[in-house]
Amino acid sequence: MSSQPTGGAPPGSGVGALSVPGQRSPAAAPETPGPAGEPGQIPEPPHEPGLPSRLRAQARTVPGGLRVVAGLLTVLIGAFGVAASFQVAERSDAARDVLSRSQPLSADAAAVYRSLAGANTAASSGFLAGGLEPAEVRERYDRDIATASRKLVTAAAATDGSADSAAEIEELSRLLPVYTARIEAARANNRQGLPLGGAWLRNANDLMQEEMLPAAERLYQAEKERLRTDYATAQGFPWVAVGLGVLTVGALGGVQHALYRRTNRRFNVGLLGATAACGVLLVWVTAGHTLASAGLSDSYERGVRSLNVLNDARISALKARGGENLTLVARGAVTVPAGQKFAGQDSYDVAYRAEMARLLGPEGGGRSGGLLGQALELADDPAGGDPVRAAADRAGEWRERHLKAREYDEAGDYEQALKRVIGAEKDEATGASFDRLDAALEKALAHEQGEFERAARTGGGALTGLVAGALVLAALGTAGAGVGIARRLAEYR
Repeated sequence: MSSQPTGGAPPGSGVGALSVPGQRSPAAAPETPGPAGEPGQIPEPPHEPGLPSRLRAQARTVPGGLRVVAGLLTVLIGAFGVAASFQVAERSDAARDVLSRSQPLSADAAAVYRSLAGANTAASSGFLAGGLEPAEVRERYDRDIATASRKLVTAAAATDGSADSAAEIEELSRLLPVYTARIEAARANNRQGLPLGGAWLRNANDLMQEEMLPAAERLYQAEKERLRTDYATAQGFPWVAVGLGVLTVGALGGVQHALYRRTNRRFNVGLLGATAACGVLLVWVTAGHTLASAGLSDSYERGVRSLNVLNDARISALKARGGENLTLVARGAVTVPAGQKFAGQDSYDVAYRAEMARLLGPEGGGRSGGLLGQALELADDPAGGDPVRAAADRAGEWRERHLKAREYDEAGDYEQALKRVIGAEKDEATGASFDRLDAALEKALAHEQGEFERAARTGGGALTGLVAGALVLAALGTAGAGVGIARRLAEYR
């Protein structure tokens, strides 16, 4: 019987044979996993995270979060400063335009309208005086024509970007020499005693009433609309700047509260400085705009509205005077067509009555209605109200004297009617009442112009320095926020 080796493991027991001293056993080959875990393959190196992942991971740390907060505060404070500077600059420019461009242009347009109406009135007054018109009447006509020409040149140079105004200026510049030529033809015929002079005068008046004065009125209205637009821009509330300011101050307060809860330190000098700078800018923008808006509103209520009404009143007075003169020039040759209101009546007398009703109101008193009543309501001090009261008194006197002149004219006494209008007894003629009315309105206009300029300067002055101040305070706020966050970051190094 054969014997089994002693000390060996039975076959299939899973226990390796005992090694023999001095004999090396062969090493097992290493098993390498292949792709997808398959044996016999080399493993891939570990995947490194990309830049976005690293940034997100870094932002989750306290230092990284502080850097993100610093960046957001910088953007927010910068946006606040830029918005405040831009919106204040826009309103400051509009306020400056109100004082230096749009209101003067509106005044020039009113002067063109008034000068044309005045020249037309002076021409008819000179015609009524006979062959050789008085020197003072001729001087008034020449002065009004020169003023209209000069103001048209000024308006043409300053009216940029307004196609409507430019078209009206071009039309008036074209028609003005045509009108003056017709007036000269009327004068030449009148000096020779030819009846054709009256036809030339009526022809010139038709050109003025039907083409030139409507164009001047459209120019006047266009410039008044531009003035209203500049006022609206200057008084617009800077919502974007104020909204960003509130958000910025709130964000700075929130960051300081979060840092206090984390570090238990009450104050961060840098962030406190940034909050103070942004808070000052927010208050400055809000208060500056409020004061500017109040000043501009005052200039509009106390100045512009009064100026508009007084200009309209003066123009109505001039047109009424022209109608009164032409009533005597035409001697009933021009009547209202059949089928219209006041049919058969003298057209120029109807025009006179319409302008006087506009001036004095339906009751004819002047102090409680019409343009003079409106001007008196808008006058807020004796210096502005007294000239308007005087104008109303002179207008009422004019209306009474005109009725007397019409009585003589309708009775066939042309010479007496003429004396009542431009007669030698100037203190009793309607012309004297008109001259005093015009002088009173001119005085009231000068006063209201001064009121407007003072109030507009006060309003615009409230924004002085705010454009540059907004950028400086925003820069200080950005620097303060950066320093405050940097101090906290230094604790993690």
